[in-house]
Amino acid sequence: MFNYYIKIVPTMMVGDDGAIFHTNQFSVTKHEKVVTPSSGESGMPGVFFSYELSAMMVKIVNKSVPLTHLITDLCSIVGGVWIFAMFIDSVFYRSSQFLNKIELGKAS
Repeated sequence: MFNYYIKIVPTMMVGDDGAIFHTNQFSVTKHEKVVTPSSGESGMPGVFFSYELSAMMVKIVNKSVPLTHLITDLCSIVGGVWIFAMFIDSVFYRSSQFLNKIELGKAS
């Protein structure tokens, strides 16, 4: 016995020029079950299709991203890496200072 569950989602794509294209997205899940009289399994042999139509529509809009967004993203990544490196450096520096105090017997 083969069961196919098909989910269909209506989709509308809008291009940069305003052109609208209506289409569908779908996903398929397949379940297979061996039905023999000797196995005691219940069910009728055959191929079965179950459709589910989504009530929601997906709208995909293509927009171009300006170059300033790329520059801003790169600056935020570099800044985050810099701050993280400063934090790690501070932890190592303070721990080495504390270990030096312990060796000298001045730690409280």
